[in-house]
Amino acid sequence: MEVPALSRRDRERLLRRTAILDAARAVFAEKGYEQATLDEVAERAEFGKGTLYNYFPDGKEDLFFTLFEEVVVGGLGGVIAEAFPDPEALATPGGTRAAFRGLIEGLLTHFENHRDAMMIFMKEGHRMALSPDRNETAARHWLGIVDAVQRPIEAAVRNGALRALPTRPIAHLLMGNVRGVIMAHLDAECAPSGTPEPLPFGSAAETAEFITTILFDGLLPRD
Repeated sequence: MEVPALSRRDRERLLRRTAILDAARAVFAEKGYEQATLDEVAERAEFGKGTLYNYFPDGKEDLFFTLFEEVVVGGLGGVIAEAFPDPEALATPGGTRAAFRGLIEGLLTHFENHRDAMMIFMKEGHRMALSPDRNETAARHWLGIVDAVQRPIEAAVRNGALRALPTRPIAHLLMGNVRGVIMAHLDAECAPSGTPEPLPFGSAAETAEFITTILFDGLLPRD
């Protein structure tokens, strides 16, 4: 089905909204949430503060959670969707391993491409808990991401490409390992100067191969 083209007015609104979010992301990354002001965001976006409220009525909090939903939730969902375009890839153990390695590398690359935003959410993640509604929404988003990872795992189990183990814990395990590595990198950035890197990972590809090896091949030596 052909998607209708946006009107000029809608395109302009989308561009303004994107500019405001980009400005908020930059100011939050530089100043931190508490120190950032809407005046600074408006100045960076080159709009009046009233325009910000037209798009984000709840001000800073609205900007923060919109960034979370679009960068973290939307971004990760897109990576997962792109990782499994061919169901036949999950028909064999080798194809399944390669597909999930690609997923892990895609998740890590997304992190690298949005490191500033991830740093914001690491430092300010407690704000989710301050609002029960926001916290519930964030939890629901995370479970949706786990759901999306669980589906290809289930397909691989049905095909005999993975062992018949509970698929939900496997999805949590995979995403938990990726998140743990990302948090370790962010912890290292937040540590005092001179503190050694806690984990010896290099590129996203090298890190993805490490995680894949642990999850799919295990720690014990092969016979």
